[in-house]
Amino acid sequence: MKNSIFFYLRDSSGTIWEDYLQHPFVQSVGNGSLSENSFKYYLIQDYLFLIQFSRAYALAAYKSETLEDMRSAVAAMSNIIDFEIQLHIKYCSSWGLTLDDLSGKCEDIATTAYTRFVIECGHRGDLLDLMTALAPCVVGYAEIGRKLAESPTLDQKLNPFKSWIEMYSGEEYQKIAASAIHQLQTLFEKRGGPNRYNSLSSIFNQATRLEIEFWEMAWKQQE
Repeated sequence: MKNSIFFYLRDSSGTIWEDYLQHPFVQSVGNGSLSENSFKYYLIQDYLFLIQFSRAYALAAYKSETLEDMRSAVAAMSNIIDFEIQLHIKYCSSWGLTLDDLSGKCEDIATTAYTRFVIECGHRGDLLDLMTALAPCVVGYAEIGRKLAESPTLDQKLNPFKSWIEMYSGEEYQKIAASAIHQLQTLFEKRGGPNRYNSLSSIFNQATRLEIEFWEMAWKQQE
């Protein structure tokens, strides 16, 4: 899989990808020093983010040209709506956030910018464009979770973000990320080629920059 389009896009992004993975927000989650205010703000915006990403997968179903791709998109949308959002709500409750706290807030500009960019990529392009825009989030969280779980600075007993790290480093989410990499490669083999690489790279890099802004949004809430 290391020779797949995802890894070419990631490795050709320059410092953008590492800036995403090594953002101070991520590092502070890893060492447990992130403020509660910052993490709660992130959790609220992530809830709003998930709602928009479920719409992105609905668009992916519409853009699909095969039943296999359509089933994959519908399954992803269903997983977000029926499982991931519910899990997120339950997790937020452990931080003292109610459903009213989550649904009663407005989207941060960074949330709107990122999610609408992804959806716009799907509207103006094809399924390959859309999946490329989604990849930094889906796969990036798996890489972040894995790196944090393997970090020698992680104190599993004292870190208040332990369960968040475990979720994204866990086998279930790692499989989701691997599936996304595989689907992106399959789409590239069908619809890609040298003439599309530059445009896909542009989408990938911009989505990653918007991921960085999403971290930055929450990081600015540090007390």
